[in-house]
Amino acid sequence: MRDGQIVDTFVTLIQPPAPNNWFHEGNIRVHGIQPADVLDAPSWHEALGEMLQFIGDDTLIAHNAPFDMGVLRASAAAIETTLPALKYTCSLAISRKTYNLESYRLNAVAYAIGHEEFAHHDALADSDACARIVLHAADRHGVETLDDLLAATKQVLKDL
Repeated sequence: MRDGQIVDTFVTLIQPPAPNNWFHEGNIRVHGIQPADVLDAPSWHEALGEMLQFIGDDTLIAHNAPFDMGVLRASAAAIETTLPALKYTCSLAISRKTYNLESYRLNAVAYAIGHEEFAHHDALADSDACARIVLHAADRHGVETLDDLLAATKQVLKDL
């Protein structure tokens, strides 16, 4: 995101690194990704390089970010790679300080802000919904920068 606009996206499937290269049936039901879908996908090492190039020095934002950052750390450790010093924040935490909802799950918050047509559990669709939530929250708080939104919601950037 730049200046309150979603300007670019990155998505890729990966071949999960051993010993995490198996597919649990429950996870397949959630995201629909089958082992055959990743046969020609880049390795985690290749995909991580592309992802880090895309990220640059931007701040990461995810819904329930501690989970996602834990997955990034564990996945990097699985291939014995050190992640760069990145910062992140959580749209779930921002949502809890912005909206009064029964549920703060990604799809519930997205629906509450009027973003109802997205393929929940598709990585690109979920990241788009997360971005829209942050933009909506900033608007609701009357702020224009991430730093100001974090201050308004009593959040801080965390180290990856």
